[in-house]
Amino acid sequence: MNDPDDRSWVEAARSGSSAAFCRLVTLHQAGLTAFLRRLCPNAAEAEDIAQETFLLAWHALSRFDPDRSFRAWLYGIGWRKCRETRRGLLRRLRRQAAALEITPPPLAADPGTRLDLSATISRLPPDERAAVLLCLMAGFSHEEAAQVMNLTTRNIKSLVARARQTLSQVMGDSHAGG
Repeated sequence: MNDPDDRSWVEAARSGSSAAFCRLVTLHQAGLTAFLRRLCPNAAEAEDIAQETFLLAWHALSRFDPDRSFRAWLYGIGWRKCRETRRGLLRRLRRQAAALEITPPPLAADPGTRLDLSATISRLPPDERAAVLLCLMAGFSHEEAAQVMNLTTRNIKSLVARARQTLSQVMGDSHAGG
């Protein structure tokens, strides 16, 4: 469901009001950037993707369905942009490795890193991490998260359940020995 406050700002922005769009940016920038920071390898990349997300949203606003959630639509743009950036990075790494005739190192977590919830979440597969961040940390409903990630509600529930199981096992194991 669309937030009533968002709806009026979206309508004004779709009519050409850059001030209204700036208000939407103000309302959603912190949450979107926090979401992307947990998905991206570094904060600078997350902030760049957040800026690109708002730019893309501004240009695509005429295609936005006002009956949908603006927040979910916006986070969906950010999620897709993050995945696109990551795929581009992996392609570049593969090309560089092939040029050097070596295999790239696995993208594994440093085993010496202190195990805590944030570190554990960062080790989840990207789809599970995004679902957890949206549903458990950003307060999205399963339906909104499904819109963001362009998946079914059932897929989101499954991703969250798997992530919860992993988090529970890892955090339980780390606390049992401590």
